[in-house]
Amino acid sequence: MAYTITDDCISCGACAPECPTDAISEGPSKYVIDADACIDCGACADVCPVDAALPQ
Repeated sequence: MAYTITDDCISCGACAPECPTDAISEGPSKYVIDADACIDCGACADVCPVDAALPQ
């Protein structure tokens, strides 16, 4: 199960450098996770200040 980033994302960028598979990138209005690359490790959720990274 991959993680996803909700609309609560404030585009702070804290999650992207924590992703071991580089599955997170900056989208037009929030950061996005490539579900095919996500390994469900939760590193993004651990550092998100607004709890916007959630398992799908």
